[in-house]
Amino acid sequence: MAKRGREAALKRAREVARREKQEAKREKRLTESEKAAVVDEEALMEEFARLSARYADEAISASEYAAEKERIFSQLGLDPG
Repeated sequence: MAKRGREAALKRAREVARREKQEAKREKRLTESEKAAVVDEEALMEEFARLSARYADEAISASEYAAEKERIFSQLGLDPG
C-alpha cells in the first residue's frame, strides 16, 4: 500500500512540473507576440509620418494620402476620420 502512495505522489509531482513548464511556454509566447505587436505599431507610425511628410511636400495627391492613411489607421485599429 505504501508503494502505491509513493507512486501517486510521484505522478502528481510530474503533473505539476508538466503544468509549470506549459505555463512558462505560454507566457513566453505571449511576451514574444506582444513585442511583435509593438514593433509593427512603431513601423506603422513611422510609415504614417513619412506619408504625412510626402503629402505636406505635395509629392502625393490627397486621394492617395487618404487611401494610405485609411490603410495604416485600420491596421492600427484606429478610426481614420
